[in-house]
Amino acid sequence: MSSRKEQLKKLININSELVEQLIDELLFMEKQLEYYRSLPQIKIDNDYPERQRTTAAAKLYKETLQQYTNVIKVIAKTTGQDVDNEESPLRKWAKKYVNTE
Repeated sequence: MSSRKEQLKKLININSELVEQLIDELLFMEKQLEYYRSLPQIKIDNDYPERQRTTAAAKLYKETLQQYTNVIKVIAKTTGQDVDNEESPLRKWAKKYVNTE
């Protein structure tokens, strides 16, 4: 069975040092996300159970997930697999009316 890195390289199909670094970062973040998921996400007050707050692990998970998503978007854009390639109606309108000088 091939490794996760080999699977990603096959999907991306672009050989460059930048893409290689992005894949390495992506793999690192996947491990971090898995670890953060194993930690408690909410701390409950023993005296007042309705009083709850997020833990540091929950905050780290959220931040790392955002970075992970950004790396995925960069890779997708680099490989031409960007789902945002199609212009939204708002962008079409803005190009038509806002950028006319």
